[in-house]
Order: sequence, then structure tokens, then C-alpha cells
Amino acid sequence: MANSGAEPSGKKQKAKQDFIVIPDDYRGYDLSHFAVPGHYVNDLEHVMIPHGFILDRTKRLALDICRDLQAPIVALCVLKGGYQFFTDLLGFIKGYNASSGRSFQMHVDFIRLKSYVDDKSSGEIKVIGGDSLENLRGRNVLIVEDIIDTGGTMMKLLDLLKQYEPANVKVASLFVKRTPKSVGYRPDYTGFEIPDQFVVGYALDYNEFFRDLNHVCVINETGKKKYAA
Repeated sequence: MANSGAEPSGKKQKAKQDFIVIPDDYRGYDLSHFAVPGHYVNDLEHVMIPHGFILDRTKRLALDICRDLQAPIVALCVLKGGYQFFTDLLGFIKGYNASSGRSFQMHVDFIRLKSYVDDKSSGEIKVIGGDSLENLRGRNVLIVEDIIDTGGTMMKLLDLLKQYEPANVKVASLFVKRTPKSVGYRPDYTGFEIPDQFVVGYALDYNEFFRDLNHVCVINETGKKKYAA
């Protein structure tokens, strides 16, 4: 999503950043400032991104998507971690469809992948749920993901989808992790670029725990040991 403004004579215009960057030295918010479930209080370092901030950023992504994509689309949710972002994003898109001069048909589909054990990626992608990907043949597809870590899983998923010949594929991810293990992949739409820390909440899990936490938080070592597989 390049900056469309004309460049000043003799000067190069700085590229517009199309995501919010959370710096490495960011220390977030104290847990006591937010409503955090008591059963998780001792398992978290801090709140990295409050729930309300996530919703505002998601609303902006929905606007960008509505302006850019060709209609109709199939919104493909990557379960389980993506379900909350998917639900909120589609809610905002439906709102724009109802209130703006431009609207488009939208279908939904789901896929479930497995690539993590504890806080480590297995390096393999396993499709363990979802409808037949044949439904995507010839369609405009928007993949909705919670987080891009190394990018390897998403690249493998995109390679898998090529077999079914969709008309067009775009990816929206709420988070991209800034990690030296990255393969360099970047989604078409990004909410936040975050440090190389393991985050939970807003449906992001650690071995299926923390999905019932609204804010995105950094898990501590106590939490990792407590909920290890």
C-alpha cells in the first residue's frame, strides 16, 4: 500500500508506514490498570495492546479492505487464533457495506492449522479442520490471520491454496512479529508490528489457554511453565 502522493522536486518522499510499530523497548501497561481475569494475573508480564486500541485499528483495516478489494470475496478465517479478529473485522466490513455508497457480497469460510507446540513453531503446517478448499476455486479470497511469526506457515498455506486456483488472494493479519527467524513474508494488511515476544489474549493462545483474555498481553515464564504441554 504505497503512498500515492507526488514526490517533491529533487526529494524522495518517505514511504508511508501502513502498520503500527510496537518498539522493542516497549514496556506496555501494568495489569492493575485493566480488567484482567484473576486466574491469569500471575501468568502475565504486562498488557501490550488494550482491547479498545485493537478494535480501533481493526476498524481502520476494514475501511482499507473495503476500498481495495474486488467483489465478491470469500473471507477465510484461520482458526483458532484468528476467530476474534475475524469476527470484529467482518463486523466493521458489514457496517461499511450498510452505510457507505459502495457495498459487496461477502462469503465466509474457515480453515484450521496446527504449527505450534508450547511457544515453538514445529516448522510444519497441518490442516486439521475446515471445509473443502475447492470452495475457493475462481474466487477472490481474503485470508484473515491473527499473527504472522516467521511467515513460514502463511507461505505454505498460500502455496497450498494455489492448487485450487483462486482468482485473487490477499492476507490480513492483526500482528506481524519482528523476529530474526522471519522468512521475509509480509501480509497485504497489517494491524501491528510487535517485538519478538510470545503474546496471548484476544483469542491468541498458549496451548489453548488465554483465549478468554480480551487484551493482548505478554506471557511470563511462570505462565509458560504452568500451561506447558
